Amino acid sequence: MYLYGSLATGDFSPATSDVDFVVVTDREVSDAEVAALGAMHARLAASGGLAASLEGSYIPRDALRRWDPATARHPHLAHDRPFQVEEHGPDWVIQRHVLREHGVVVAGPPPRDWIDPVTPAMLRESVAAVLREFWANHGSSDEFLRPRAYQVFAVQTMCRALHTLATGEIGTKQAAMHWARDALPARFRPAIERALAYPNGDQTDDLEGTRALIRFALERARAAA
Repeated sequence: MYLYGSLATGDFSPATSDVDFVVVTDREVSDAEVAALGAMHARLAASGGLAASLEGSYIPRDALRRWDPATARHPHLAHDRPFQVEEHGPDWVIQRHVLREHGVVVAGPPPRDWIDPVTPAMLRESVAAVLREFWANHGSSDEFLRPRAYQVFAVQTMCRALHTLATGEIGTKQAAMHWARDALPARFRPAIERALAYPNGDQTDDLEGTRALIRFALERARAAA
């Protein structure tokens, strides 16, 4: 069992962050085990606190080594839907990299033992795919972006994506936003400054500014294809 994500990279905020985990299994989890795990996670979520912020996957060790869309359906816990077996998309190239390089061991050997190295080219390709597949459609919709917190999430994500496309590295949210504030066109600076200050400071609605940054990132992703 390993912790990764913001808790491992130094971005964790108790008020807003998920507690990301991966459990490495010897084999595929059975239907009966999925049901039992779902019941367990429901009990944990009902206890409140950080237990309600758990988000993670149960992945067989052979499938964890590298992302393969042909073997990418695993039990997954998310805070906005029931525990279930679901597709793990190209963002799991990025997740594997973070887990390999920064994962915190709860039980087991170092995560590097389970995961092949992820190259800068693979990270760029993964980021571009996520932008094209999610953010070009659902992620840029008015419905998704209407809450202010989701606008901030979008700005953070676009800054990290653009930073990876430019450098081939995965930076923290804060580091990527500071990079983007200086590296991107000045018209995006107000949106980035507000995201850096969130939830403090001026947090007026900025749906159009957020969508403009998403469009800019999508253009960069298409150019990188």
